[in-house]
Amino acid sequence: MRQDYPATGAWRVGSPFGSRKFLDFQTDRPVALDSGKTLQQVTIAYESWGKLNADKSNAILLCHAWTGDSHAAGSAQESQPAPGWWDGLVGSGCAIDTDKYFVVCTNSLGGCQGSTGPASPHPIDGKPYGSRFPVITVRDMVRAQVRVSDMLGIEVWHSVIGGSMGGMQVLEWGITFPHRVRTLVPIATCLQATAQQIAWGAIGRRSIRLDPKWNGGDYYDAEVGQGPWQGLAIARMVAQVTFRSDNVFTDRFGRELADMDADYNGLGLWDKFEVENYLDHHGDKLIRRFDTNSYLIIGKAMDLHDVARGRGNLETAASRIAAPVLSVGISSDILYPTYQQKQIRDLINQTGGSCEYFEIDSPHGHDAFLINLDQVGRPVAEFLARYSL
Repeated sequence: MRQDYPATGAWRVGSPFGSRKFLDFQTDRPVALDSGKTLQQVTIAYESWGKLNADKSNAILLCHAWTGDSHAAGSAQESQPAPGWWDGLVGSGCAIDTDKYFVVCTNSLGGCQGSTGPASPHPIDGKPYGSRFPVITVRDMVRAQVRVSDMLGIEVWHSVIGGSMGGMQVLEWGITFPHRVRTLVPIATCLQATAQQIAWGAIGRRSIRLDPKWNGGDYYDAEVGQGPWQGLAIARMVAQVTFRSDNVFTDRFGRELADMDADYNGLGLWDKFEVENYLDHHGDKLIRRFDTNSYLIIGKAMDLHDVARGRGNLETAASRIAAPVLSVGISSDILYPTYQQKQIRDLINQTGGSCEYFEIDSPHGHDAFLINLDQVGRPVAEFLARYSL
């Protein structure tokens, strides 16, 4: 890894907008958080595709995963260096057809690509929130999305769709605001985070905490190369292992050394295998486009995810879902195993709702919902057509 990394990969005021649009919440209406704290002067970045019809009944909300953002579709551009994370699934004539639907994707509260998060200016002094940014939950993210819905004049979403953390938001939409959604598509997600999922997150958080350049979360004035890039890179490398399957790692990298001419008798302790270069690459990419504090804040929100919190139990929570649901799992997912998506189906059906299950057959693990777009697109398109306008 080179060490020319910026202190943060967050989008900053004054940078090119790209395809982003921004909604500023009313200053006299702070966002109340589950922690009991509030956020003032909140901004949410979003992107949209297609046109809202006259009765505003064709709107679909997309919810991104942990390190995603509002750029769900479209080409790479300045300040958005990669194509949309569902480009090819969202667009004209695609499974989520923007000739038919008005599609919106927000950058989640706590994120770093235009929405209010730790890298954003604090309303009191204009300096980045840093360590002052409060812990948030998935429900807090959804409440911010409800504000966006109101500002866009959308009373009911035709569908709310998302994978991983986005799927957590989908479930909270259906439970917290059942009257505001017609259909729900949670993908590769869960009703509550398990101990193992929390454990993976804890390792990543510890790596960041132990990076002295993290500075307790206040690192935004650091010189190039002097931010907490090492802690974030390690956290991402750990996570990347959980995003793919053993078969994919073995088939792609095996036991190959990065230096193909290396002699085992002359190996040094830090000579690398090919898979290590792969992990370095993903760490490098994230450092340049994400913010370390946002990684912590959003990861903690995912660990705190539990639809039963404050609702008694999972059955009571699931019974609040009134919209038809398509729960999607991935056969090789080791991070969110298929039993969790089947649990969504079973609990909703047992408590009087309607949920069907579809499984993506892929070797790519958790990331398959971002890779195998043909397998994701077909059941989603058929599900949306079944409940067409």
